[in-house]
Amino acid sequence: MFATNKILETKLLGFLAEDVGQGDATVAAIIPADTNVEADIVAHESGIAAGIEEIAVLAKSLDLKLDANVADGDIFKTKQVIINLSGNARTVLTAERTILNLLSRMSGIATATNELTEKIRKTNLVTRIAATRKTAPGLRFFDKKAVQVGGGDTHRLHLDDLILVKDNHIAIVGSVEDAVKKARKNASFTKKIEVEVKKPEEAAKAAKAGADIIMLDNFTPEQIRQTIELLRKLGQTGKVILESSGGITAENILEYASTGVDVLSLGEITHSVKSIDLSLEITKVI
Repeated sequence: MFATNKILETKLLGFLAEDVGQGDATVAAIIPADTNVEADIVAHESGIAAGIEEIAVLAKSLDLKLDANVADGDIFKTKQVIINLSGNARTVLTAERTILNLLSRMSGIATATNELTEKIRKTNLVTRIAATRKTAPGLRFFDKKAVQVGGGDTHRLHLDDLILVKDNHIAIVGSVEDAVKKARKNASFTKKIEVEVKKPEEAAKAAKAGADIIMLDNFTPEQIRQTIELLRKLGQTGKVILESSGGITAENILEYASTGVDVLSLGEITHSVKSIDLSLEITKVI
């Protein structure tokens, strides 16, 4: 994923402005303006680092010096210092929660994603783990970036990335075949077409209509196998990417992956993220 530092800086300063309001009343009241400090960001549990690049951009924009002891994608352990910060004390304290919130959330997403991808990798299966658009408003880029850092696929970042025909689209258009036909006619050749289906027979229709990707919505592992067999009989296997979404958890993911489906999409890795426990501790007052 890519975003210019200026775009990131604007977004990150917006997060900080939301937290600060008209100013940090506490530091203004008790911290001398010319005080400088050194501080450590410490992990209180192990995980996969994510958000390091983003926090470096924020620190630079705030005239803080940042030395990272880990890079995005690195494993960190409990009690490990992952970042050293130094600079104006008021700035460090005011930005503390914004920095920790983003690092904690992104590292939590990366860690959860990595656990799932590693579970599949160890069984020699090739199914990919993907995110969904079930992200926190305003955090789409950061949530998806964390998934990528953790070894997962970002899927769509925005609605303009891909044509994804879902049940409500079909309810209006009338049929899978008509929806795919309209998409082929009206969209650029650069856009892939994905169709969400509810049963194996609909997957067959989508494949015949020329869909590039078929999303098997809330299919059981057995239904996925039935769909793959049906597509094999129709000579469609290898011509479409099969994605399964709905009802997939860390507990049953290997059962789904073993069906031979290409992609497993999980909303929980972003919408139900468990943030990693991090803290900022002042180590020296200058």
